[in-house]
Amino acid sequence: MKETFINISKIIERDSKSTTYKFALLRGTIDIIQENSPFIKVKTETVEIPLGLLIIKWMIYYYPLLDSSILLPQINGKNSKLAFQDKFLPIINYYNRYGGLSAFYNDLRVKGISKEVNSEFYELVKELRRNIVINPMKFIGNSINKSYYSIYNYQTNSTLRNTEVQNSNWLVKGCGTFSIPTKYFEAFKILGSFISGSDNVLFKWAEFSVNASGKTLSSEKIISEILKSPITEREISSSKQLYKSILRESGVVACVWTGIKISNYDIDHVIPFSIWKNNDLWNLLPAKSTINNKKRDKIPSSELITKQKEVIIHYWEIIHNAEEQRFLEEIQITLLGNSLTSNWQNNAFNQLLRTSKYFIETRGYEPWNI
Repeated sequence: MKETFINISKIIERDSKSTTYKFALLRGTIDIIQENSPFIKVKTETVEIPLGLLIIKWMIYYYPLLDSSILLPQINGKNSKLAFQDKFLPIINYYNRYGGLSAFYNDLRVKGISKEVNSEFYELVKELRRNIVINPMKFIGNSINKSYYSIYNYQTNSTLRNTEVQNSNWLVKGCGTFSIPTKYFEAFKILGSFISGSDNVLFKWAEFSVNASGKTLSSEKIISEILKSPITEREISSSKQLYKSILRESGVVACVWTGIKISNYDIDHVIPFSIWKNNDLWNLLPAKSTINNKKRDKIPSSELITKQKEVIIHYWEIIHNAEEQRFLEEIQITLLGNSLTSNWQNNAFNQLLRTSKYFIETRGYEPWNI
């Protein structure tokens, strides 16, 4: 493991830096692993991850950078443009009329990209897939192994089709998979949050842009753009209001963590929003205000989640009945993966348990019990 950490440090410091692609590839891989995606397949020597998940991350990272009112260089050389820039800008311009990054992300996540830019989005995805595979995946690790595709490998095990609905699940199913050695997966899983923190990937990304701008920009400005999230407080409020309107129709409401009947309640993020910016309906459950205040940014323990399994699934079924399409799209991309069956309740619940355990045991967050 020590050798792997040393190699990662060498990749960040020594691999060629003609564009920010390397940083985006590392950051995206780390983010997917840190989120404990149910689509990750761990094998003996390698770990497979859908390339579509990585493409989603790149779109989130580069949208604000390309949309910024200040030029934030992502490639060396005067007047140089990213290979996918011209294909991304029409989509950015379209969504800026309807809410910007958050509107784009919300469509991408569940409903699907607007039909008005459906064809443009399809071409963007193809360009991103091509560039990720032939650029950073090919060259990353070259400073260590002196060979191509020495760490990342791409498997073309699916076909991308220009369908009417183009969302996250469409990307996961149609863009193939990439793999990395298991030892790198374990390293990213344990220390990924430090690797992608200000001391390494994000800092180096900002540092690159500062130098590429002739040092006319500050690292702080660039980092603030890089760290923009597509989920805002407004989006949280909207989802919570939807949840409350559904609960009003269901009659009696009980606190998910105590089972006590309540008339006034908060809508609690099971996995705290500060830890995982996930505003899916399955992650929003009613809780007594005093209990919610005690929980705050802690992770519910496996014991507590198991104890409250019946209540959790009860609320999932209520939301499923009221908002079936959105609920299933969201829970599939974050909990179910390819396990969307008639037994989705238990499959999703078991993944929630694994996710809770992962955040507590691997990432070191504080467990919470009543």
